[in-house]
Amino acid sequence: MSGKSGDAGKSGYYLIRKNAVPEVLRKVVEVKHLLASGRVRTINQAAAAVGISRSTYYKYADDIEEFHDNSVGTTLTLVAEINDETGLLSEVLKVIAGGHANILTIHQSVPTNGVASLSISIQIRENTEDISSLIERMQALPGVRNVRITGRE
Repeated sequence: MSGKSGDAGKSGYYLIRKNAVPEVLRKVVEVKHLLASGRVRTINQAAAAVGISRSTYYKYADDIEEFHDNSVGTTLTLVAEINDETGLLSEVLKVIAGGHANILTIHQSVPTNGVASLSISIQIRENTEDISSLIERMQALPGVRNVRITGRE
């Protein structure tokens, strides 16, 4: 390994999957959701509702935000593994179209051991559904595995 310590991650940010985020940080995001929704009126109430202290909330509140990239015109590349099943690609495309994203490119590999790699580039439009929700709906389809964002332009 070469280079000075601290050379990696110069932006100061990381993009990680939700399940890799420690529970305490996910709870800080929950507090923010409760406050934004108006279901609670104070940070004390929200922190108590999710099971963290107010001081824990303040310690991390400025350091974590939920990632949503719904900037109109943004192109995202989504990659998934899908089972080799008749009609599954069509169902995935219906979810994307139903979420009002513009499908730009589709590439599916030849299935190996019953699983194909699928890469889809989509463009965000004014009425495109929240990307997190779109990905969750894709992953909920039987036969679709680990959808992830691999590119952004």
